[in-house]
Amino acid sequence: MGPLDGIRIIEIAGIGPGPFAGMLLSDMGAEVLRIDRAQNVGGGNAGATSLDFLARNRRSVGVDLKHPEGVETVLRLVEKADAIYEGFRPGVMERLGLGPDVCLARNPRLVFGRMTGWGQDGPYASTAGHDINYIALAGALDPIGRRGEAPVPPLNLVGDFGGGGMFLAYGIVCALLEAQRSGQGQVVDAAMVDGAATLMTMMHGMRAMGFWTDERGSNLLDTGAHFYDVFETADGKYVSIGSIEPQFYAQLLKLTALEGEDLPRQMDRARWPELKERLAGIFKQKTRDEWCAVMEGSDVCFAPVLNMGEAAEHPHNVARGTFIQVAGHTQPGPAPRFSRTRTEVVRPPCAAGEHTDEALADWGFAADEVARLRDAKAIA
Repeated sequence: MGPLDGIRIIEIAGIGPGPFAGMLLSDMGAEVLRIDRAQNVGGGNAGATSLDFLARNRRSVGVDLKHPEGVETVLRLVEKADAIYEGFRPGVMERLGLGPDVCLARNPRLVFGRMTGWGQDGPYASTAGHDINYIALAGALDPIGRRGEAPVPPLNLVGDFGGGGMFLAYGIVCALLEAQRSGQGQVVDAAMVDGAATLMTMMHGMRAMGFWTDERGSNLLDTGAHFYDVFETADGKYVSIGSIEPQFYAQLLKLTALEGEDLPRQMDRARWPELKERLAGIFKQKTRDEWCAVMEGSDVCFAPVLNMGEAAEHPHNVARGTFIQVAGHTQPGPAPRFSRTRTEVVRPPCAAGEHTDEALADWGFAADEVARLRDAKAIA
């Protein structure tokens, strides 16, 4: 249905960025087959992923990756796949007998995606970590926060998802396009520290121009500016303002009744704190909804700060179908949109191993082979 329709991808089940990449790829129409650990199939884990929205749009096969026939099962799937990706520490797939050399020997056109925090090499490569550590080392955490306060982790959006899963999916698609021309597969080394650093490219440019300092909360986009921040309203809620361009800043002054006053220049950084204090007092005079009535539809660059439940109900998001219902649960829909190839969620998240028989059959395994593998406990 989507632009990746006809592409077959194997996902070695993991957490965070790997499943996010799988969601992105399957939302675009790729057939992504998740390989779950056999020990996670059935029992107390049955249905455990039913509310894991990152696991939507794909089927699951339960395989014992420590069983020789389980490994051979995956290698047979590799022969018919366009790509495979995993999120283990460097060397784990090799020890399982499923490393890039083995897989590419079975399928020379295969794209082999590797998702790690630190990358496949370097002094940190073999150590554990999480999103907060990767973005810290990338220089992406330090700038986020207010002046005089500690850095604030932006959930796990920058490392796991932006710098990790999204870059993995992008790398896989790039390698798939190249493989169509060359007939050769390759390894995609997607590291969250690299991706998070890449997301900071514009800030590095601003720093080189002398327009960005290392003092947190003192720059254009990090809450330093009075015209780019969030402000509390009379009802304890918040609105966001991003009036960077002069014409948008003029609108901000007009709609906050500051137009015509003898104010400092917009880009006079030394005066930003006092202007922010002035605006903060003004925004506290009305509720969030009252400010929406004043500013929505203008060029102030304004939006109310919504929680997740409110975001799904906002008229703009409703009009665009930004959020969808899958099996009775609200979640963000596939993005981006395409004019001709439609994207959609056709499967809710499944339990580990829920599709072992049907998926293996679709990928070329005979019924007696599936039965034999189950008897051998290579699959579940």
